[in-house]
Amino acid sequence: MSAWLSTANKVAGSARGQATAAAKRQVTSAQNDLARQITDFWSGKPAAPARKKKRS
Repeated sequence: MSAWLSTANKVAGSARGQATAAAKRQVTSAQNDLARQITDFWSGKPAAPARKKKRS
């Protein structure tokens, strides 16, 4: 029983660590994107032109 619980605890800890790392990566990515958008806005960089729809 103890070995089974120990293994289950390792798996849960690993999953928690991976989820935490993924959340941190997502937050960092969102912060970097927001900082880039703010910098582009205040520096006067023109926005990307709207894409034209293709005629089919």
